[in-house]
Amino acid sequence: MILPKRASGARLTDKERIEWLRLIRSENVGPRTFLALLAHYGSARAAVVALPALARRGGATGPARICSADEAEREIDAAGSLGVSFIALGEPDYPTRLSMIDDAPPMIAVRGKAEALARPMVAIVGGRNASAAGVRFAEHLARDLGAAGFAIASGLARGIDAAAHRASLKTGTVAALAGGHQHIYPPEHAPLLDAILPEGAAISERPLGWEPRARDFPRRNRLISGLSLGVVVVEAARRSGSLITARLALEQGREVFAVPGSPLDPRCEGSNGLIKQGAAVVTEAADVVTVLGPILGESAPASAREPDEVPVPTPLSDPVAEERARITQLLGPTPVGMDDLVRLSGSSPAMVRTVLLELEIAGRLERHGGGLVSLL
Repeated sequence: MILPKRASGARLTDKERIEWLRLIRSENVGPRTFLALLAHYGSARAAVVALPALARRGGATGPARICSADEAEREIDAAGSLGVSFIALGEPDYPTRLSMIDDAPPMIAVRGKAEALARPMVAIVGGRNASAAGVRFAEHLARDLGAAGFAIASGLARGIDAAAHRASLKTGTVAALAGGHQHIYPPEHAPLLDAILPEGAAISERPLGWEPRARDFPRRNRLISGLSLGVVVVEAARRSGSLITARLALEQGREVFAVPGSPLDPRCEGSNGLIKQGAAVVTEAADVVTVLGPILGESAPASAREPDEVPVPTPLSDPVAEERARITQLLGPTPVGMDDLVRLSGSSPAMVRTVLLELEIAGRLERHGGGLVSLL
């Protein structure tokens, strides 16, 4: 299925934008859940009304926190005072490549030059405690890729991210934020963000006043890779968050590149490991352009295409109590896949999706990579 025609390639009305924001800001509603609700109920308004009943059927112990219209309006007004606009999935200004990932944010808050989001992008990410050589190479690479026509995406973090942003200020760079636009992290990079905005942009899916937490950074990383044609990893340690970005890039069908480093430097252990696993080696910008050039050649310019149809899950069904209990009983702390739940329960995929949605709205379900779920 696709998003309703009203939301695919057309701008939302002011009232629709408020209802979309209410739905995504309500408790336990993530991107996938948002799309499933929109597919089933036909509008964000109807989905918001249905949330309490869904939470009760999922076994919620208390009332679900639902974002009010007043809260949504206040956030939109506060965003406007900061020069931040909300762009909905399916609207013309929504980044085309980001809309293709299966957990694309239903709404993104954008500050700066929105046109930068329409350009082909390469992500450059790496360690926060980068070496001088790593910083210098990231700057050189970002500058050359900018000259080749690419905008640079990164996460505004210390080290490699900041170096990539600084080197591409004139040619355009996009910062994906882990928190809201009112809480820039790290705080000392607020001036860097201000320098990005004249030719680039900053995007966030979090509420304006959201202070980033540890779990928000992997969510931010999927935006970095989702925006981009490919991800270049520079100086990533074994447990670096940059490796999460590389993994997400592979899951999203993006190209993954890595810059080789000294085997004696622990800051390069993760990026060297990516090369062993098949990542393309990068020693100059031409290595990236050679791989991505044909990909760009296969795609028509965004302005020449019809608005993308954004896939959403099949509409839900209404399970009876016995079927709901049978599906729930199959869940536990160990992640399982949708196919296993369908096979073992004997229920239809639509029934299983409905029960999972109810459990998620009730705050009892956790989603993992690869489409796996577990019971909290």
